[in-house]
Amino acid sequence: MNSNEIREAFLKFFAEKKHKIISSSSLIPHGDPTLLLTTAGMVQVKPYFLGQAVPPAPRLASCQKCFRTTDVDAVGDSKHLTFFEMLGNFSVGDYFKEDAIKWGWEFVTKRLRLPAEKLWITVYLDDDEAHFIWRQIGIPSNRIVRMGEKENFWGPAGDSGPCGPCSEIHYDFGKDAGCGRPECDPSCSCSRFSEIWNLVFMQFDQAKNGKRTLLPRPNIDTGMGLERIVAVCNGNSSVYSTDLFTPLLEKICRIASVREGKDEVIDRMIKVIAEHSRGVTFLIADGLLPSNEGRGYVLRRILRRACFMGRKLGLNEPFMGDMAGMVIERMGTIYPELVANRKLILDVIRNEEGRFNDTLDAGINLCEKAIADAKEQNRTCLMNEDVFKFWDTYGFPLELSVEIAREHGISVDMEGFEAEMEKQRVKARSTHKFGGGKDEQDIFTRLGQTLEITEFVGYEKLSDQARILQIIDEKTAAYVEKAKESGDITLILDKTPFYGEMGGQVGDTGSVVSPSGEFRVNNSVSYSGGGIALSGRIKKGTVSVGDLVQASVDEERRKDIARNHTATHILQAALRKVLGSHVAQRGSLVTPERLRFDFTHLSPISKEELKEVQSLVNSIVRRNLPVSTDVCSYDQAISQGATAIFEEKYGDMVRLVKIGKPAQSAELCGGTHVKATGEIGYFLITGESSVGTGLRRIEAVTGRKAEDMIGQRLDALDQLASSLKVSPLEVPARVADIQVGLKASAKDKEMQQRMRLKFEITELLEKNLKRIAGINVVYTEVTSAPMPAVMEMGDMLKAGMGSGLAVLASVYENKPFFIATATTDVVSKGVHCGKLIKKVAAVAGGSGGGKADMAQAGARDSAKIGEALNAVPAAVEELLKAGHA
Repeated sequence: MNSNEIREAFLKFFAEKKHKIISSSSLIPHGDPTLLLTTAGMVQVKPYFLGQAVPPAPRLASCQKCFRTTDVDAVGDSKHLTFFEMLGNFSVGDYFKEDAIKWGWEFVTKRLRLPAEKLWITVYLDDDEAHFIWRQIGIPSNRIVRMGEKENFWGPAGDSGPCGPCSEIHYDFGKDAGCGRPECDPSCSCSRFSEIWNLVFMQFDQAKNGKRTLLPRPNIDTGMGLERIVAVCNGNSSVYSTDLFTPLLEKICRIASVREGKDEVIDRMIKVIAEHSRGVTFLIADGLLPSNEGRGYVLRRILRRACFMGRKLGLNEPFMGDMAGMVIERMGTIYPELVANRKLILDVIRNEEGRFNDTLDAGINLCEKAIADAKEQNRTCLMNEDVFKFWDTYGFPLELSVEIAREHGISVDMEGFEAEMEKQRVKARSTHKFGGGKDEQDIFTRLGQTLEITEFVGYEKLSDQARILQIIDEKTAAYVEKAKESGDITLILDKTPFYGEMGGQVGDTGSVVSPSGEFRVNNSVSYSGGGIALSGRIKKGTVSVGDLVQASVDEERRKDIARNHTATHILQAALRKVLGSHVAQRGSLVTPERLRFDFTHLSPISKEELKEVQSLVNSIVRRNLPVSTDVCSYDQAISQGATAIFEEKYGDMVRLVKIGKPAQSAELCGGTHVKATGEIGYFLITGESSVGTGLRRIEAVTGRKAEDMIGQRLDALDQLASSLKVSPLEVPARVADIQVGLKASAKDKEMQQRMRLKFEITELLEKNLKRIAGINVVYTEVTSAPMPAVMEMGDMLKAGMGSGLAVLASVYENKPFFIATATTDVVSKGVHCGKLIKKVAAVAGGSGGGKADMAQAGARDSAKIGEALNAVPAAVEELLKAGHA
């Protein structure tokens, strides 16, 4: 059975057992901050196990894309992979151990027809129930092995979550495949046994501190690696002998002109390339782009590692795009997102592979030099400062430094490298100001545990009565009971209409008025724990803890912010429509004056694309679509098509902002918005730029600011039209006419200048041509001109002489310089312009150099140009003598 047949057989079997077949989720886990990437089939059903969401059915089955970084260094052996497919069946409070075990046995022995005598079982040390069920099925006790927590207790996917004891099915390749010991069993680390299926009995919820509590209802989570089971079903111990890998291995062998099975080192390299090409392709298809941190660094690391292996195979030209193309071709029917994102995948790989190739040679040379230095100094470890410099300055991956060093028997000080990394993090960490200038983190560190919680009422109201709970003096970062006029303070109210700065949206401003005073709110900041701090200054009177106050937001400013925030949501939807579904938010800023949106995209956006995006946004604005909000569970929001920020940590309940019915945009967002898109007025893009590899930025204005900007532009156009004595619509044509005229004038000027040059050249040859040691030489100062023009004069002098040397000086924009140029036959006699110009320029306090036939130099003292030129004959004779010596 090949991989497609086994995948299909598994899903069909569990569909017959009344399981709902669910599609694979993304490799990028949405809304789960405990996970870097999707590491198991259980990830997407975790909320069901925890009772946080209602499953579509109590019985589920899937073939899930998975990626694990833990095995990256072991890739290339017979079984370890980074990217793999996980076949799994799940019970959410429905069946438990007995059915899970019986169905597992039925599938592997009846559907896959694996010989029962070849199968061994492991169970958790004290799981007598699982042991009893396996004995009932007919497994002899000598083929059931009890193992400890390390082997047979399945921890949570992340640092917390569902977990429980497990039971594994192992395939026995026979005594000859292993260590040969009579007592050898699945607990042995030899290659005799291969784990093919893990049945996890989810009974506990593990907290971050390691404490486990019983789940409301026990669940089942099973996982069977498709690659391993395909290998076993085809009598192979290596996953690389399956139809999932053999076409990729054959392709890399063709590209690199190598043969598999001739050299263990080469075999490992081609396997790494084949394996990483799958991971790279799937990660990019799911929206990941290379970066220097987090998930993006995982992608960059395996892509560059594959490129490095290719270089060691002699591949100096890009090849990973070809490998990805085959992955798409082979797996696109099962995973249509590969086909849908083909262009993006190939563009990202081409861009990253090109950048890496540019730095690879330099990085290898630096690393090998450091290794040579270490050996010379009898050190067994590279200096951490060197390795960090390779990574930080030259972009050379740490893993490659480790790999190259290991080949030479040298280690890398990983702790030292991490220490250097931490130094950089501390240096790069920006300081966030709070209120009147005190460091926000400093205040929150001191007072965070004692700050009161504030109820936010600003979605419904812009003004409301509230009571002052706390007053903080910003100079001392201490609580006070009362504050007076001109004092910089922070207020904490029991409830507030002020939106605290968060999620890219700036905080509100406004006023807080008490019976005895007035406080001007200059900024509002959200702090952890659910509070909003109002920072500002007392305009008059006093305010005291306990005062009943009227808190009022600046209404027009809030409306401007809301226009820009809703427009940002529409902009993202438009970008995804115009550029593709790979567009994902990576940052934003929403202020009253403007909006800024950072997103994933490889190339600059064309004028036509920007125009289309702006038009799409404004069409939604003109339709005056309703903007609605709803509080629901995270999974409900995602099921409705909501867009979430991957790195954002979301709670159990989220706020979903929808635009239109059906929704033109649906995003998880806690910010403030307009009630209908028509309130935005108009959306105007003011700029598009790059903010990093694979990251673009769009800046725009809306509402009043858009009106002001358009007005300013129209005024400028009217003024220009008036000056040109044409209508505004005729300005472009009139400007084009003027440009044509200017170009013609410039050409005339250039022609006249050339005529003058020719005349000057003729005069120079008549008056300044000298014979020095049998060589035609012209050395003189010419009228002020830029260096390119003087160099052209030198070429014309050479042409006029037919054979000879020209040394010219000029002063342009108060900067003296020299050029020297010689014909080929003069160079062959020993004249070297680079050496000559160096000697000449030195007289005028300058320096320079160049090639034998052309050189240039700058100088400091224009008064000594004549003296410097007079040094030419002696310098030429000296060079000629040296050439004859």
